[in-house]
Amino acid sequence: MSERAFVAGAGMTKFDKPGARPVTYPELVAEAVSGALADAGLSYTQVQRAAVGYVFQPSAAGQRALYDVGLTGIPVINVNNNCATGSTALMLASEWVRSGLADVTLAVGFEQMTKSAMQGNTGAAVTTVDHHLAVLKRTRGWSDAPMTAQFFGHAATEHMQRFGTTVEQLAAVAVKNHEHSVRNPLAQFQNRYTLQEVLNDKPVFGPLTRSQCSPISDGAAAVVVVSERFARAHQLQGRAVEIVAQTLVTDTPASFGSESMIDVVGAPMTRAAVAQVLDASAVTIDDIDVIELHDCFSINEIITYEAMGLCAEGDGGKFAESGATTFGGRWVVNPSGGLISKGHPLGATGLAQCTELTWQLRGEAGARQVPGARLALAHNLGLGGACAVTMYRAPSVTTEEGKAHAR
Repeated sequence: MSERAFVAGAGMTKFDKPGARPVTYPELVAEAVSGALADAGLSYTQVQRAAVGYVFQPSAAGQRALYDVGLTGIPVINVNNNCATGSTALMLASEWVRSGLADVTLAVGFEQMTKSAMQGNTGAAVTTVDHHLAVLKRTRGWSDAPMTAQFFGHAATEHMQRFGTTVEQLAAVAVKNHEHSVRNPLAQFQNRYTLQEVLNDKPVFGPLTRSQCSPISDGAAAVVVVSERFARAHQLQGRAVEIVAQTLVTDTPASFGSESMIDVVGAPMTRAAVAQVLDASAVTIDDIDVIELHDCFSINEIITYEAMGLCAEGDGGKFAESGATTFGGRWVVNPSGGLISKGHPLGATGLAQCTELTWQLRGEAGARQVPGARLALAHNLGLGGACAVTMYRAPSVTTEEGKAHAR
């Protein structure tokens, strides 16, 4: 691969409680794609390939999702990689550009979710998380709680037992991310929570309460990816955010051999993916300014701090309550509100992370802008298993240009 790939345009819908808006999934996609194209100053007729990600919609929904945007005959690839679907679609779009197969590609993710879809069919002969369930059932047993809540709830309990992490430290993650989402008009939730309100919220499983868990959500996000030569030919360099490095890893024996729920829920994948991207980018974690990570539950943000190298293993709880991951701290993590508060429409999540970081690196994030952000990291995790990590670099954009486009 010799071409460099850039995000030239990004757009997303507001993330909402399912049914809050009477719209179809093609309407959600059209809104996100139209926003991304307008942001790039391009038309759909210029797009040469599209990758469309979703988890719960019917087969070949990607084509139907885009037909109302345009009928141009381009290849449309449908992508499903559980919660890492959006970032996987982005990886396809960027690899088409890097390989020289296309100069303009589109990555789209969307979801309209239901509670029943999230329950999972754990009684089936084969499921996508057989290996994960085997460890869970053998070592912790099984309950009637939602499957993912059991995985991460047990991981939280294990972290508390091994490292002394407290319920207050788990809740601090949710307090921070709900505070961040107050500044994000596209977030599903936009209310502050005190530490006590998080702790007193409805119990879900183990030490996790409702406001520490990502909700089911409807929404869509899209980005336009272009080659360097296209960006130069169309004077897009001043707003084009470079995709410096990307990787996608899946489970290895490390996820299951220790019978640790922290490993089962993806810590080894995160460690491997982050290390690969940092090495390919020739930077360290200390060089990063802003991070969007997969906080599907509060404990996963703590686990990811450690796996990324933001702090030492076992120190994630103390780190969460230290203020190091909010405005004025060492890094700003999940300025969008993260999955916990921005929402988590599975297929859209990775591309919403890309959209947020594109705006951050252009200086267009408005009230939640991270001052001077130049390097950003996105982490998108899917059990069953996939972990996508992406490094982004800011364009050469002036402060005044950024203010002119502030959101």
